[in-house]
Amino acid sequence: MTPEMLDKWRVWPRLIISLYGLAFYQTTQWFMSLPDPTNAQSGFVSIMVGAGAGFFGIYVNGKANNSSVSTNINTK
Repeated sequence: MTPEMLDKWRVWPRLIISLYGLAFYQTTQWFMSLPDPTNAQSGFVSIMVGAGAGFFGIYVNGKANNSSVSTNINTK
């Protein structure tokens, strides 16, 4: 496995998004099991949701590094 393959498959961004999904799920389960949530706990969940929007935006708008692609322009 070469670094170019890892870059092409976007392993790190996908891993981060997957781990965020797990953290979001566990945070949601925790918050819903609280009998009487406080404002601080609600704020924590709000920050988790906002962080997910940021992660997803970076993932969707990020581009794979194409530095290994050579471009040959044939001029006559």
